[in-house]
Amino acid sequence: MSTVPPALAAAVGPLPDGVELPLPPTFDGVEEERRYRKEQLAAGFRIFGRFGFSEGVAGHITVRDPGDPDAFWVNPFGMSFSQIKASDLILVDHEGRVLEGRRPVNRAAFVIHSRVHAARPDAVAAAHSHSLHGKAFSSLGVPLDPITQDACAFFEDHGIYDDYRGVVNETEEGERVAKALGPHKAVILKNHGLLTVGHSVAEAVWWFVTMERSCQAQLLAMAAGTPQLIDRETALLTRGQIGGHLAGWFQARPLWDQITASDPDLFD
Repeated sequence: MSTVPPALAAAVGPLPDGVELPLPPTFDGVEEERRYRKEQLAAGFRIFGRFGFSEGVAGHITVRDPGDPDAFWVNPFGMSFSQIKASDLILVDHEGRVLEGRRPVNRAAFVIHSRVHAARPDAVAAAHSHSLHGKAFSSLGVPLDPITQDACAFFEDHGIYDDYRGVVNETEEGERVAKALGPHKAVILKNHGLLTVGHSVAEAVWWFVTMERSCQAQLLAMAAGTPQLIDRETALLTRGQIGGHLAGWFQARPLWDQITASDPDLFD
């Protein structure tokens, strides 16, 4: 039998001989990895567009440049998520200087993401948008409860930033957001929305998608009655089964397959 990675063992049965699961790729050089990360980022924006996570010009996903850990790729300001190509992406450093690209960058994207990337060297990618259920849930100022299997991925693994002061324009506020995120995979920005991070674009995007849906599920459950919580021991066990980096990357595979098949121009 082929070996199943321990991080996926809870979801995958025994594999026949010669059958291998797709795993995150490795690279021979920086240019190859940079191209891959940019293509993944463009695909991530298309996925956000497909889910309707756009709200005017708000929202951004970033990925750290593999050759310069103090710079990251981000979407051009004011460009539709559903039209972003790899060649449209902007490279900006932690001081806000545009290193590559032909369009401006959303200042809030720089302020938040530069501080998150600086505070979390492990965070290769970060995702934020003003998605409907995420911003609705954020107004409650409470954490996600372990009321579903999917929500358990965030059990005791997300923070709350409860100091909303308008549109984020100053790096000091970005630092406070990064502090509220702490070592976790996500943070709820009170009266604002959600932010997730990951060791890959795929992971960060998946955590955002499933966190948005978990917010929706909790809002629906609260409207219908009193949700019954999963006990702490089981919630932690479930988080260990579905809340790891590889599990996050793997959960995103169907989304990548769909978007790359339907939107091949994202690679341009």
